[in-house]
Amino acid sequence: MGSLTAIKVRNLKDAGRYSDGSGLILVLNQSGKASWIVRVQNAGRRRDIGIGSYPEISLGEARETAADVRRQAKAGIDVIAERKKEKNVIPTFRGAAVRVHEEHKASWKNGKHQAQWLATLQTYVFPHIGERLVSEIEGPAIRDALAPIWLAKPETARRVRQRIGTILDWSYAKGYRTTEAPMRSIAKGLPRQPRKSGHFAAMPFEEVPAFLAKLRSRTSIGRLALEYLILNASRSGEVRGACWSEIDLKAAVWTIPAERMKINREHHVPLTPQALDVLERAQVFRCEASDLVFPGQRPKLPMSDMTLLKIVRDMDLDCTVHGFRSSFRDWVAEETDYQGEVAEAALAHTISNKVEAAYRRTDFFAKRKNLMRDWADFCLSREQRSMGRRTDPGGPQPIES
Repeated sequence: MGSLTAIKVRNLKDAGRYSDGSGLILVLNQSGKASWIVRVQNAGRRRDIGIGSYPEISLGEARETAADVRRQAKAGIDVIAERKKEKNVIPTFRGAAVRVHEEHKASWKNGKHQAQWLATLQTYVFPHIGERLVSEIEGPAIRDALAPIWLAKPETARRVRQRIGTILDWSYAKGYRTTEAPMRSIAKGLPRQPRKSGHFAAMPFEEVPAFLAKLRSRTSIGRLALEYLILNASRSGEVRGACWSEIDLKAAVWTIPAERMKINREHHVPLTPQALDVLERAQVFRCEASDLVFPGQRPKLPMSDMTLLKIVRDMDLDCTVHGFRSSFRDWVAEETDYQGEVAEAALAHTISNKVEAAYRRTDFFAKRKNLMRDWADFCLSREQRSMGRRTDPGGPQPIES
């Protein structure tokens, strides 16, 4: 029997600590609020563990809880850690995915990646394990979620697998799981994916002039964007996000800010007369509501990358938009005497050799200006021949904004 009674506890007035024995103590503070603690020896340490407030927890209930805590401590259980787990509500996979996306999206520069990250999980994973607690998800469930797309959509499947791993590793770090994601063993339960070349499907450079002649037979904002992309050997995101404020028409230079560049460094693109002509034709689509050169259906938002791909697909071609950069690179290597470094600078590629990168202080702008002029002349050579003339090497005068 403890030293406290229900009446004695009810009549306590002075602040202090009142022991019931066997480690159970009632703590009364100056404001008159009281709470129960139980003192135990756990892993060689003396620890005071709170078990509730009085009068919400009566003396009898406090004694029962204290007895349970002492039994756990005697069995070597970390009582505080276990109590934290009880309070730490384990989320479902869907709930964890939303929280991981919210925490990580600020570090992703690519807006498309931010949107796709959850969308792929919504489509391919949530129907299988979305409502399961993250603590219960093991290898077989992950394997079954990936199996339907593993061969049919290999690239997507690999990305989905990586995202599942990220969510389960986050859950482990948060204390919702006892182990990290069992991703290493997943591939063993899935068939071997076909090898991929690692390159985007590219149009042979010899076919680019004919393609551009066909592209220019009709006018749309998407076709202008694609033509501009090809003439500048640019990435899709760079072109779709291009703003009039980035373009100096008089100097014929397009300055892409670092935050929109894959290399995270400002990039200056010399604009050829042909590229300036595209911009002149794009003026028709310019509106006060947006600074975008190639706006989407909603003027304040860039066009979708699928807009450019659809143009290529509608021409029954099996190449990608990004592949035109490879077409340009092949043309430089096969048809010109320009140095590889100049072509790589035009493509805004990083220098893999760190020593070379540290000492290189030029972006070859003057040489790139000549290179891009020659590329543009080549790209439109078929159209120029059909018109019975060639573009004046000096080119037309830059247009005024």
